[in-house]
Amino acid sequence: MKKLLIATFGLMLMLPAFTQKPSVGEKKEFNLQFRIKGLQDTIIFMANYYGGKQYYKDTADVNNEGYFSFSGMKDYPSGIYMMVLPDRKSYFEFIINETEFTMETERGNLVNAMKIKGSKENEAFYQYMQYLSDKQGEAKPIKEELGKTDDDKKVEELKEKLNQLDKEVKAWQKDFLETNKETFAAKVFSTTPDPEIPEDLPIKEGEDADKAKFKYFRNHYLDNIDFSDDRLVRTPIYHNKLEYYIKKLTPQIPDSINKAADNIIGKAKASDELFKYSVHYITNTYEKSKIMGMDAVFVHMVENYYMSGEAFWVDSTNLGKISERAMTLKPLLLNKVAQNIILPDTGGKWHNLHSIDAKYTVLYFWDSGCGHCKKATPKLKKFYEDFKDEYKMEVFAVGTELEIKDWKKYVKDNKLPWINVSDTPEINKNAYDYLAKGVTTLNSLNFRDVYDIYSTPVVYILDKDKKIIGKRLSVEQIEDFIKDMEKLEKEKKS
Repeated sequence: MKKLLIATFGLMLMLPAFTQKPSVGEKKEFNLQFRIKGLQDTIIFMANYYGGKQYYKDTADVNNEGYFSFSGMKDYPSGIYMMVLPDRKSYFEFIINETEFTMETERGNLVNAMKIKGSKENEAFYQYMQYLSDKQGEAKPIKEELGKTDDDKKVEELKEKLNQLDKEVKAWQKDFLETNKETFAAKVFSTTPDPEIPEDLPIKEGEDADKAKFKYFRNHYLDNIDFSDDRLVRTPIYHNKLEYYIKKLTPQIPDSINKAADNIIGKAKASDELFKYSVHYITNTYEKSKIMGMDAVFVHMVENYYMSGEAFWVDSTNLGKISERAMTLKPLLLNKVAQNIILPDTGGKWHNLHSIDAKYTVLYFWDSGCGHCKKATPKLKKFYEDFKDEYKMEVFAVGTELEIKDWKKYVKDNKLPWINVSDTPEINKNAYDYLAKGVTTLNSLNFRDVYDIYSTPVVYILDKDKKIIGKRLSVEQIEDFIKDMEKLEKEKKS
């Protein structure tokens, strides 16, 4: 717990990630008195947790004897707070769940020298942390000695000492949590531990023991969280649990992540604050993910929690933007059939994307005047010429310029050997005439929006059925990607 709460605090205190303040509570009359011996004539900062970040909350003047206070009508919702010294490195944590108390400590020994009056919460909080600090001090020399000895008998003796110390700590923790069960401090500490895997865990015949233990651990990882308690979002505990469950205990495959997200969010609906934080965290995490395919999680979250009307914290303008983004990405998810494009080449011959007979189709959106495209296109040409036959590959290159003179010149001068098409000005002028004749499709005329083209070049890789199997790759990544696909295919056959 000490490791979790008393962590290195970089004090990159953030602005809220939401459109509203991260914590908005009813103002109450507070009288919080502090003293830090050795600190004088300066300003001190109070900060609060909101999920995995810290935010400045308030400031106070410190007099020449180290006294300072936070008094009056204040908005201090219950949770874990930090008192941050002027060096922005030293700090101590405390709980606000009462409106009046006194805390006194010493600079340079903020935790172990702490004395508290009038706060059952902080008495319990510091009793727990100071006890663990003492026990860690007892264990340290044993561990150091264990690391130095090669004597088997000595190793067993030292391991037994650590085992006994561990049993003593667990017994004390159990008694502490029972004695202080009415406090928020006890709830914080009871939420933190990982589930213990029973020594006699039943293992089914033929089942891998390690997998069975992992499954038990994952299935019970959320057991100790009180999902009805808003206060947990104003500690680092809930964020750490949520992040570990989603990122470490869940296979990073969209279907698995979506299932895990629905599980924890279903539980978090017992608290508006935990529900809001969970939905926002998961949505934001996978919207920003650089891993290909994770946008499927973003789309799932938007469809199920934003467009459903449950995201009460989002105003209508932002909801519209989020929803529009998700609906743009939805047809472009991996394993979706790429929407068809039928456009003419430099000579006026029409080409149908879906009619290309190739094992792999590189759908390449580019602009002859784009600096990045001028570097990427020659590399793609070399790769195409070297591997076209080996990989049964074709390139369907779509020029994105509205004027096609420069595009035609570049294609001709550089002898681009693949299918080169563009939506010519004539098509755009007479779009509905072409549609009426069945020559092209609406998607062809609106491919920039359909394929989310906001910069160039953009690459999609399609399989023989024109399903999207790769996207937003650089030209340099195409070769390795196709090689990996070929390797997977051989493994499946073997």
